[in-house]
Amino acid sequence: MSTILIIFCVLSAVTLATAFLTIFSRNPIHSAIYLVICFFSIAGHYLLLNSQFLAIVHVIVYSGAIMILFLFTIMLMNLNEEKEVHRPRITRLGAIVSFCLICLILIAIFINSKPIVGEYVTTGEDYQSIKVLGKVLLNEYMVPFEFASILLLVAMIGTVLLSKKEKLQK
Repeated sequence: MSTILIIFCVLSAVTLATAFLTIFSRNPIHSAIYLVICFFSIAGHYLLLNSQFLAIVHVIVYSGAIMILFLFTIMLMNLNEEKEVHRPRITRLGAIVSFCLICLILIAIFINSKPIVGEYVTTGEDYQSIKVLGKVLLNEYMVPFEFASILLLVAMIGTVLLSKKEKLQK
């Protein structure tokens, strides 16, 4: 077996194991740590696909920023098992039925899908290059890029305002 296949199998095993541990872990902090490991292994998959820029952005955005937000949310909510409200059985049953229906729909779509037949047209530009990607992002997609930054700023301000505790009046 080639080394790339071995690396792929190891990364896949780590990704699947940490994804399941994220879901089934009872401690929310452990779940967040397993999710970070899962994100890093997915970045390894991007490196195997020779997409270095996407791997670096994935590590910075998901493993860095998003997971920090998750950890702050977990700490703000102060999740303890003693205070956790247990869901009724009908809610669990509804979640299981919804999950099974979505899985059946996705499997049906996958089975009935047909490959795209036609000629693949290339422009000749290398979008792996950060220079070309920056030009495209800041020229052709400048307005959506700015809208995304404004949306993230508003979400950050809203999070700060929601987490701010009001002073008790005496």
